[in-house]
Amino acid sequence: MEVSVLRKRLTDTIEAARRTASTRRARAEDAARAYALFLDTIAVPLLRQVANILRASGYPFSVHTPSGAVRMASDRTAEDYIELSLDTSGEQPLVIGHSSRARGRRVVENERAVAEVSVAHLTEEHLLEYLLKELEPFVER
Repeated sequence: MEVSVLRKRLTDTIEAARRTASTRRARAEDAARAYALFLDTIAVPLLRQVANILRASGYPFSVHTPSGAVRMASDRTAEDYIELSLDTSGEQPLVIGHSSRARGRRVVENERAVAEVSVAHLTEEHLLEYLLKELEPFVER
């Protein structure tokens, strides 16, 4: 293969990779801004409401807001919680829900996207649907 052809193809590949990385960084920055707004206006208030209703129903849960996330944890068992965070590693940034439940000495963990929509389009209804599904194992006992 000619050196000039090889150099041209390699240069094209490097430039394409740089453009892709730049686009991905911009998308991640936009998603981080949308996620911060989502946390402040939708996720934290909704999780606090759900925790209050659960507490009144005999399931003591508290809401914690570590940096860049929100966690609703059981006051009885530290391993029982539902946490939301932003994942920018994929093609499209998504809000990921991570749940953990203690079953005796075994801990069952589950991680999935809250909804297959962009962070900017995530609604209170998407989050509520996710929470209701994830809370079933906690309240079935």
